[in-house]
Amino acid sequence: MQFRPCIDIHNGQVKQIVGGALSDEGDRAQENFVSLRDGAYYASLYRDLGLKGGHVILLNPHTSPYYPADLHQAKLALSAFPGGLQLGGGVTPDNAMEFLDWGASHVIVTSYVFSGGEVNWERLKKLEQVCSKHRLVLDVSCRKRDGEYYIVTDRWQKFTQVPLTPALLDRLSAYCDEFLVHGVDVEGKQSGVELGLVKLLSSWGKIPCTYAGGIHSLEDIRQIKRLGDDRIHITIGSALDLFGGPLKQNQVLECCRTPL
Repeated sequence: MQFRPCIDIHNGQVKQIVGGALSDEGDRAQENFVSLRDGAYYASLYRDLGLKGGHVILLNPHTSPYYPADLHQAKLALSAFPGGLQLGGGVTPDNAMEFLDWGASHVIVTSYVFSGGEVNWERLKKLEQVCSKHRLVLDVSCRKRDGEYYIVTDRWQKFTQVPLTPALLDRLSAYCDEFLVHGVDVEGKQSGVELGLVKLLSSWGKIPCTYAGGIHSLEDIRQIKRLGDDRIHITIGSALDLFGGPLKQNQVLECCRTPL
C-alpha cells in the first residue's frame, strides 16, 4: 500500500470539499478546508517526503472564470515536483501533452472517455494514442445506485449508465497505467470507507488502483490494507492534519508502510 497525496484546486485555491456537493452552477462547493498556501507549497512537501504518484485535480470546468487560476495553481505544483504528480480535470487529447510537458507524470481522465453516459471507446483509443497507455490514469469514481457502483462524470455530478465491474476494469486496463477511484458518496465526509468498493477493486487488482473517500482513522487504513491484500493505494484529504483534519500525516505514512 502506498499513500498517494492530493492537491485539489477549486476557484484558484487549494481546498478540500465534500465531493458530492460540488456544483458547476455558480462554482459552488461545500468546503471542509481552504488553504492559504499555493500548489507549489504542497507539491514541495510531497517531493521532500518522497511521495510520488499523488494527484492534482482541477475542480472547475474550463468554462468557469476561475479555470485560468486553477491552471496557474496546477502549473506551480507540477513545476515544484516534476514527474511526481498526476493531473486531472478537463483532460482531452488537445491538452493532455501540455499538462505532461508541465511536469505531470500522468494525466487523469473521466468525462472525456465516459461521454454521453457510456464508454466512448474511440475517444479512449485516441487519448491513449496521444499520451500513451503508460501515462494515462482512468478515474472511475462512482456512486451507489440500485445496489451497484456506477461511474459518475462532470465533477461527480452526472451518473453514467456504466456500472463498475471486473469485466469493465479488464477492458479499460488495456488503455491505462492505473485507476483512481473515489467513493463519491462518502468523499470529504470522514464517515468511513465504501467497503464494497474496496472489495471490488481488491478482487480484481491487475494494475495499480488508488482508493479515496471517507477515510478518517488509522483503522480505516488497516481495513483497506487487509481487504486489499496490501495492494490498494489510498489518498486522504479532509481527514489529514495537513488539511485541518485529525489524522497525523506521519502516522498515516507509517501505517501504510507497515506490513500486514
